[in-house]
Amino acid sequence: MRPSAAVIDDLSLKAPLATIGTRWQLVTDQVMGGVSHGTMTSEVVAGRPAINMRGSVSLENNGGFIQIALDLSPDDGIFDARPWLGFELDVFGNSEEYSAHLRTSDLTRPWQSYRRSFTAEPRWQTVSLRFDQFTPYRTETSLDVRRLRRLGLVAIGRAFSADLSVGGLRLFGFSENSEAG
Repeated sequence: MRPSAAVIDDLSLKAPLATIGTRWQLVTDQVMGGVSHGTMTSEVVAGRPAINMRGSVSLENNGGFIQIALDLSPDDGIFDARPWLGFELDVFGNSEEYSAHLRTSDLTRPWQSYRRSFTAEPRWQTVSLRFDQFTPYRTETSLDVRRLRRLGLVAIGRAFSADLSVGGLRLFGFSENSEAG
């Protein structure tokens, strides 16, 4: 019998180290001249260990994002997610809309990604992000889940105060067409 989920990060290790051996990273639009600012901390949120991204998103200087990101392969390689239907995130937020961005080895420009939005309510909830719900952004290439590299959780596109906590990240479900073993 196949498991129904596979843990990517259960926050059992000392942050920013994820269960799979990669590290959470904070990235802001300052890498491109923007003025948004943010922090990434490890803390207990509503009784649960979490990685928290907090900050202010500003559209000044052509900016507009802060994100926490996690490489999906510990050796900087690719991750084959064919056996799975998508990601599950345990999130706690401030009733704002955030975006999950996937990067694959097929993407060559930093602004390219596959995106899906979600709202993080001020209570712990599990958000399911099916791969077939991600849409290409600034690329004509379809999402190939055999070539995943990184997942980013992003406050983007409008000026607002971000406050997003992640208490767990898993792959869920099995694809009917899975060829990977």
